Amino acid sequence: MQKVNVVVFDGFESLDVFGPVGVFGGFAEEYEIKYYSLEGGIVTSAQNAELQTLPFSVMEQGILLVPGGRGTRELVKDRFFIKKLRELATEATYVISVCTGAALLAKAGILKGKKATSNQRAFDWVQQQDPEVDWVKDVRWICEDTVYTSAGITTGIDMALGFICDCHGKEKAQEIAQNMEYRWEEAE
Repeated sequence: MQKVNVVVFDGFESLDVFGPVGVFGGFAEEYEIKYYSLEGGIVTSAQNAELQTLPFSVMEQGILLVPGGRGTRELVKDRFFIKKLRELATEATYVISVCTGAALLAKAGILKGKKATSNQRAFDWVQQQDPEVDWVKDVRWICEDTVYTSAGITTGIDMALGFICDCHGKEKAQEIAQNMEYRWEEAE
């Protein structure tokens, strides 16, 4: 069973988290999902959803999922958070970001020299976090090596299904999409 370690912070975008979680949760025999924040405890999304989290310090190796949201604007300035995120991402088997979560990964140096994308409405701001990333605009999601990034909000669902397709085959990804009654946009 693979761990999906979801990083959350105050002001995260709910659908950035729960869209991909819906995909991984559709394959529960393969993926275990846990939620983490820097110190643990209750974290509140931009939509006021409260989520109980574990501290970063107890995270086990696995897939690291980093959402975006309003909270990323302040977190890119938080050196301690960025340092911890860099450590977690370096140890992860895969790194996945949705929306402006790419800004956090860029600031942590994880995307340097790689192709990546982010929310189209915040694209210029995200690019400023690391100009040494090969930023690709106007794509729903993109994968390079073990790093997956997606554009805004709902594209995280397409990306998560793409991840399932890459790891378990197209048939499994289509089955999950059908169970979610979701129209999957397969192409990157």
